[in-house]
Amino acid sequence: MAATHILLVDDEAEFVEVMAERLAIRGYHVSCCSNGKDALTQLEQHADIDVTVLDLKMPGMGGIETLEEIKKKHPLEQVIMLTGYSTVSSATEAMKLGAYDYVVKPFDTDQLITLINEAAARKKKFTDQLLEARQIPYISDRKREQLIAEITVAAAEGRRRTPAE
Repeated sequence: MAATHILLVDDEAEFVEVMAERLAIRGYHVSCCSNGKDALTQLEQHADIDVTVLDLKMPGMGGIETLEEIKKKHPLEQVIMLTGYSTVSSATEAMKLGAYDYVVKPFDTDQLITLINEAAARKKKFTDQLLEARQIPYISDRKREQLIAEITVAAAEGRRRTPAE
């Protein structure tokens, strides 16, 4: 089984370097970039990315705007939002837009790793469901399209929880 591929997106170079090293030591494959535009490019170029860890506050295209674009173009992608500037409204907005979870800096690395593993398993579950739906014999194309749409919508919604959890 291939290592979980994580896209780490944050404009703080030192944080990205340290976090990428911590994840790589634990056996993850990590790609990094410093802004939302580059994150979208990475996702286009690397279909094997399992989880995106995305900073909320970045110059240019911010985390919320990037999350919206990711969910439009890659609805199965699981996104964990990171921020050092937490507000209930930003957490609520991120979750409504389909973020898997929301983590406030500083955070426990083991907590983030647990969330990454859960998010990767969630993406795999939906990817497997889509594959199965495409291979079901004896159903109409209309029914197959409806099933695929339902799976895609469920994956794009993220994991619903309140920011206080």
